[in-house]
Amino acid sequence: MKLIIPEGYNSILDLKQTERAIKEVKDFFESSLSSELKLRRVTAPLFVMKGTGINDDLNGIERPVSFPIRDLGNATAEIVQSLAKWKRMMLCDYDIRMNYGIYTDMNALRPDEELDNLHSVYVDQWDWERVISKDDRKLEFLKDIVNRVYQSMVRTEFVIYEQYPEIEPILPENITFFHAEELLEMYPDLTPRQREDKVAEKYGAVFIIGIGGVLADGKAHDGRAPDYDDWTTPTVKGYKGLNGDIILWNPILKMAFEVSSMGIRVDKAALEHQLKITGLEERKNLQFHRRLLNDELPESIGGGIGQSRLCMFFLRKAHVGEIQSSVWPGEMVAHCKKSGIILI
Repeated sequence: MKLIIPEGYNSILDLKQTERAIKEVKDFFESSLSSELKLRRVTAPLFVMKGTGINDDLNGIERPVSFPIRDLGNATAEIVQSLAKWKRMMLCDYDIRMNYGIYTDMNALRPDEELDNLHSVYVDQWDWERVISKDDRKLEFLKDIVNRVYQSMVRTEFVIYEQYPEIEPILPENITFFHAEELLEMYPDLTPRQREDKVAEKYGAVFIIGIGGVLADGKAHDGRAPDYDDWTTPTVKGYKGLNGDIILWNPILKMAFEVSSMGIRVDKAALEHQLKITGLEERKNLQFHRRLLNDELPESIGGGIGQSRLCMFFLRKAHVGEIQSSVWPGEMVAHCKKSGIILI
């Protein structure tokens, strides 16, 4: 069992206050993000058909939950793991204009997650996607969008403070950018997670660029599927990648705390290259990949922002189970209860 019990932990909000505050966080942040990035809300699927290439493969090893549908000849459907590729198709199908986009409430199941303070079988996030031009495929544009997303977080933290003054704001005014290659150069003897801890504690909020690509030590900072984010296009100093993660310093758990994964999406060249170097070129025959390679899909930027994660952070909770209702090992439930962590 992986479980962190913060010394002397005591939830600032009781159960009723927590439920009310969760809604306040979600309502305000969703509205702020929508207006900041010009996003329209759309309805999302809970499941998609297997074999279409639409479901997110995450790191390529996680098993999606699947089930047969009787009236479709027992064809197999899969519960989504995220909507990275589905959203891009919707930009096309909804005929979304340049510099506008969509967002949705994504609910997913990831049964292979290792359950701990941060990870649950149930995943809820805001999935968003925005149409961009070919000229926007550059690091400066990515940073601008990251800054806008981050400012929505800063505003949300202030709104929660106004409602619950005992929860004082801690986010820095601005987010700091690092490339994963820079972190390797700064801390060559540390693991990627330890590097994140170092910079997150020092700066409070960081965006780590270049997730998925192999670094100078022959390893990736973290895994990323080859068919949505662009993690191979060269950028500044010869570093590669037009994607990354927003990571905050969590003072309750005293660790780096990822709240969002996002990036400029692959164009045709990047898709073909990333499929080739990962040995997954057979995916070119799947529905999503065919549409992209046939120039049917727009250039885009997008990401996912963890709803329970953000609520955890803003409400200063020690366990994601204090925010969402899920299932946990009996030993974890008992240990949490004994330690004052009340799982919903």
